[in-house]
Amino acid sequence: MKYINAKELLPDTLVQELQQYIQGVYLYVPVDPAKQKRWGETSGYRQELNKRNRQITEEYRKGESMEHLAQRYCLSVSAIRKIIYQK
Repeated sequence: MKYINAKELLPDTLVQELQQYIQGVYLYVPVDPAKQKRWGETSGYRQELNKRNRQITEEYRKGESMEHLAQRYCLSVSAIRKIIYQK
């Protein structure tokens, strides 16, 4: 997380208003829930996992065993089972 000096970003009137409540400490401003992204969406990792999971499911449907898939993808059999049977 990057810290930004409020005087560099906000109008002087807003800085003065904030100073009535807080001064000289760090203030965290949370992301607006309407604009918040889910885990992995920014980096693209969520799409990679979804692609891998579709591939695992397809290979299972074509006859690969869960044990073989677990070894191939370096996952536990339990994790493979969850991927295959997820809704």
